[in-house]
Amino acid sequence: LNFLIGVTNGGKTTLTNRIIKALPNCCVIHQDDFFKPQDQIEVGEDGFKQWDVLDSLDMEAMVSTVRAWMENPVKFARSHGVNVTPGSKEPASKDTHILVIEGFLLYNYKPLVELFDIRYYLAVPYEECKRRRSTRNYTVPDPPGLFDGHVWPMYLKHRKEMEDDGVDVGKSLQIRILRDCTLDCKETGSLIEGKFNL
Repeated sequence: LNFLIGVTNGGKTTLTNRIIKALPNCCVIHQDDFFKPQDQIEVGEDGFKQWDVLDSLDMEAMVSTVRAWMENPVKFARSHGVNVTPGSKEPASKDTHILVIEGFLLYNYKPLVELFDIRYYLAVPYEECKRRRSTRNYTVPDPPGLFDGHVWPMYLKHRKEMEDDGVDVGKSLQIRILRDCTLDCKETGSLIEGKFNL
């Protein structure tokens, strides 16, 4: 299991999409797919809907989805429209299967952290994050002041929690991903050179 986490608009989905195109037998789970309905999102003391907290997500359903992949990655891949290497059989296969999970609060939920094999953290500076966020169109548009009044403070709070729990949020991500993917692919005989540009 490989995990990508980071700040909002930090490039998680872009990188994930490049990885899943480059690697065989690769599935993805997006944490954003587990948001609760809008009417279940509370308004906090800051006056904003609390989208950037664990309570806004159905994390139990997310863990169940991850466990479904762990139990049978071939069946999971096929049921999610992912082409698997010819010869892969259910329930088990000797082929290497990869699950990439991307989200912004993955390392803050202990039952999910216990399932991690490899983890990465994406960060961008405040100015770049705010610029990217301002260019995005969300189903529920950001009200004025949301980024500075809620999104960035929550990011800093959750990042500190991760650091306090021993999560290394400062490693050279691009080098680590390229190294790890190259090692995984050498073991499976796959090539990824030139397939995605970090």
